[in-house]
Amino acid sequence: MSKNYQALIPGRIFIGGEDAIPELLKNEKIDMVYDLRAENKEGDFEYPRTHLPMYDDDSQQDESVKKALDEVAAAYESGKNIYFHCSTGRTRTGTLAAGTLLKLNEADSIDEAKTKAREVREVLNLDSKLITSLERIFPEKK
Repeated sequence: MSKNYQALIPGRIFIGGEDAIPELLKNEKIDMVYDLRAENKEGDFEYPRTHLPMYDDDSQQDESVKKALDEVAAAYESGKNIYFHCSTGRTRTGTLAAGTLLKLNEADSIDEAKTKAREVREVLNLDSKLITSLERIFPEKK
């Protein structure tokens, strides 16, 4: 049976869309869920959740991608199991997946990070405007 979410880093970092959260929480031990959507979905959640918006406009884009990368890396390095998602688990999720692989030194270049991320979740959109932020954040990995 295929899952609606995938493991970017096996057992530790999972990625997908918002719709996969119930299945994920049933199957995995997750310490933090990061919601990457720019629009905040307020409400009561039955799981630990942080709104970590990634914007795809030039004024806040790089800063929001860098903040998301730093937050996910810090949680990972502190031993937490993480899930991050946007609405469909394609664009924002894809950008953060590739960036996370770079940040954790699991990929040596942006192209390698995109390839590895797409191998994990083939529906990722890794050609968006958001990917240009990774080029600016990791100029040495172009």
